[in-house]
Amino acid sequence: MADPTPVIDDLRAESDELDLMVAESSPEQWALPTPAPGWTVAHQIAHLAWTDRSALLAVTDTGAFQALVEKALAALDSFVDEGAEEGAALPPADLLAAWRTGRTALDEALRAAPPGARFPWYGPPMSVASMATARLMETWAHAGDVADALGVVRTPTDRLRHVARLGVRTRDFAYGVHGLTPPGDEFRVELTAPSGALWAYGPEDAPQRVTGPALDFCLLVTQRAHRADLALTAVGPDADRWLDLAQAFAGPPGTGRPPRHHGNPPEHHGNPPEDRGNPPEHHGNPPKPHGRPPKEAGR
Repeated sequence: MADPTPVIDDLRAESDELDLMVAESSPEQWALPTPAPGWTVAHQIAHLAWTDRSALLAVTDTGAFQALVEKALAALDSFVDEGAEEGAALPPADLLAAWRTGRTALDEALRAAPPGARFPWYGPPMSVASMATARLMETWAHAGDVADALGVVRTPTDRLRHVARLGVRTRDFAYGVHGLTPPGDEFRVELTAPSGALWAYGPEDAPQRVTGPALDFCLLVTQRAHRADLALTAVGPDADRWLDLAQAFAGPPGTGRPPRHHGNPPEHHGNPPEDRGNPPEHHGNPPKPHGRPPKEAGR
């Protein structure tokens, strides 16, 4: 059984980096719009705080978490936005304090969980490592929207390995939510990490292949950038199709974000493009309906 400590440590580091980004922001900066339609910087942090609280209940109080699930099922088209709106209405200092308290409590609960523990979630039960990975993916992706709003250029790190691995593992899920049958064979995925290392998944001799920068792959599977703006290469029709469908978050297919570049994709990427659409919701959330900007889809 793999030790979940490394991914919990990386989740903490990812959260701390976002914390530094917003900690000294003015009230006016907290109110800046982000690329997610209708969401300000405050909404982004409020959503992360809300989801951390949900995860904490799943780990520590299954009864209370079940009540939360029932409430969510009764308002599938609004509960995510309502949670973000409630938190965003707080004074920035109070919202920041609440987010810090919640994520610290979740960190401690995940570290204290017994080996092999699994927790209820909006989808299938999740292990400690899966819960931490999902929280890291969402924190990283929402931090990108915050960075865009604040004009901050983020430096990608090898913590992206968790997002990349989740993106590979959710291949069949992405086909399924589009009503398609996943290919029977594994793909080979080779990604260049921010450190220059090679991250490889799948059989070396697989005819269907995807290659490119790990950052670009993570932007793709979290639907933070359009494929046309990313330096990803697909070999084989199935792999090519996957890059049009990929999503590492649960729920119905996202609308994605429109392309910014009409020529060749840029060779190097800093911050994700500003005109990105759907944010990821952690893998395992209940499906979110289509519509105007379907509550979490579009966020």
